[in-house]
Amino acid sequence: MGTEQFKAAWVKIAQRLRAELGEDLYSSWFARMEPELATDGQAVVSVPTRFLRSWIQSHYIDVLVRTCAIELPEIEQVQIRVRSPGRPALATVAASDAGEAADTEVRPAANNRRPQQQAADGGRLAIAGSPLDRSLTFETFVVGNSNALAHAAASMVAKADPATPGRFNPLYVHSASGLGKTHLLNAIAWRVRETAPERKVLYLSAERFMYHFAAALGAKDMLTFKDFFRSVDLLLIDDFQFLQGRFTQQEFCHTFNSLVDSKRQVVIAADLPPAQLDGIEPRMRSRLAGGLVVDIAPPELELRREILRSRLRVACERDPSVAVPVEVIEFIANRVQGGGRELEGALTRVLASQKLTHAEPTVETAALALRDLVNSGPVQRIKIEDILRVIGKHYNVPKADLLSPRRARSIVRPRQVGMYLAKRLTTRSLPEIGRRFGGRDHSTVLHAVRKIESLAAQDDKLKREIELLIRLLEHP
Repeated sequence: MGTEQFKAAWVKIAQRLRAELGEDLYSSWFARMEPELATDGQAVVSVPTRFLRSWIQSHYIDVLVRTCAIELPEIEQVQIRVRSPGRPALATVAASDAGEAADTEVRPAANNRRPQQQAADGGRLAIAGSPLDRSLTFETFVVGNSNALAHAAASMVAKADPATPGRFNPLYVHSASGLGKTHLLNAIAWRVRETAPERKVLYLSAERFMYHFAAALGAKDMLTFKDFFRSVDLLLIDDFQFLQGRFTQQEFCHTFNSLVDSKRQVVIAADLPPAQLDGIEPRMRSRLAGGLVVDIAPPELELRREILRSRLRVACERDPSVAVPVEVIEFIANRVQGGGRELEGALTRVLASQKLTHAEPTVETAALALRDLVNSGPVQRIKIEDILRVIGKHYNVPKADLLSPRRARSIVRPRQVGMYLAKRLTTRSLPEIGRRFGGRDHSTVLHAVRKIESLAAQDDKLKREIELLIRLLEHP
C-alpha cells in the first residue's frame, strides 16, 4: 500500500477513534498522531513525544490496532514512532503487544506545538481546566447518611476564608464511580467563584493535567506550566487514580507541595483511598493521607428515594405533563441500588418508556423498562488481590503458585483466567497487571486475555465458569 493510500484511510480511522473514544480522549491522545506508511501487514504512525507513545501503548494500543484493521484488513501490527529530529525512536507494537509502562522518560520534541497551545503574546503555552457543569452545585446535591461527611467537608472548604490557613488541606474524597465526587468538586468551584471571584480556581481531571504536562514538554515551555499551576488559589483534581508516569507524578508532587505549603487549597477525588493507589508513588500517597480523607458510601434506601424525588422535580419543571406515582419511585429506589447516575438513568428510562409508548406509569411498566437493571447490586471495587484470592480458592491453587514461574497446566490456566478477569474488571493497565501476577511482561498478559476470550467463545463450560467467578467477585 502506498503512503498516500494509507493517509487517505487514516481519515476514516481517525473518525472511528473519535466516535469510539469521545472527543475529549481523542483530542488528548490521538489528535497529534500522524500516519507514516503501511506495508507488509504493518502500519507506522508517529506522535510528537515519548510520553504520548507510552500512554497510547499502555492504554489504547488494542483500540488502535483493531480500528486500523477495520479499515485496512491486512494490518496486523502497528508501529508508533516518536517524531524526534536527529534521533528517530521506533516502538514496534504487534497486535499481541501492549507497549511499555506509562512512566517512560519524556523528551521534548521540536516544532510540534499546536496552534491552540500558543497564545497571541508570543507563543506562551495556553492551559485550561476541564469545563464545569452548571447543574452540579451544593443546592442540587442530595445529602444522606452515606455522603454527609463528604458534603460537610466540601462545604467548609468552599466557604473558608482565603486569609485563614485551611483546616482540611488537602481534602481527599474517594468512592466508587457515580456517587457524587465530581458533583462536590464542581460545587466547590462554583461556590468559590461566586463568593470570592478574585480567587484563581482551577478544576481539571488527572488526564488533562497529564496532557498539559506533555504539551509543555513538547513546547519546551515548562516555566509557563510551573508558573501557571503554582499561581492557583484552589486546585481541584478529579479521577486522580489515572495519574500515570513517573515524571508526571513528580511534577504533580512538586505542584502539590508548593500549593499546600503556601496555604492554598487542594481538593482531590479518586475511586480509591490513598493507601490503595498502587500506581502512585508512596511519597505522594503519604502526603494525600496527611489531609482529610473522606469516603462516600453507596446511598442508603432513603437517600435513593430522595435522589429520585429530586430528579423527578427537575423533570417536571422541564415537562409539566410528567407524572410518576409514588409506588414507581419506591420500586426504582428498592431495585436499583447504585449511585446517583444509575438512579437518574433508571428514572430517565421509565419516563422515556412512558412518553414513547403512551403506557400508564405503573410498577409493571417500570419493571419492563428496567428489566436489565432490577437485579443489579451496588458497584463493587474489585482489586487484583481479590481476583487472586477467588481464583486460588476456585481452582485450589496457592497464590504463591499463581505468582511463580511454574508452567504446569493446572497452574497456567487459572493464572490466565486471573489475568483475563483483571483486564476485564479493573482499570489496571496491562504492564501493571503483569507486575501483580509475578512480574510478568505485558505481552504475556495480552496473550492470556486473548487466549481466554478465544476459549470461552468455544467452550460453554469455561464461559459459565468465568461468569460464576465474576459473580463471586462482584457480590462477595
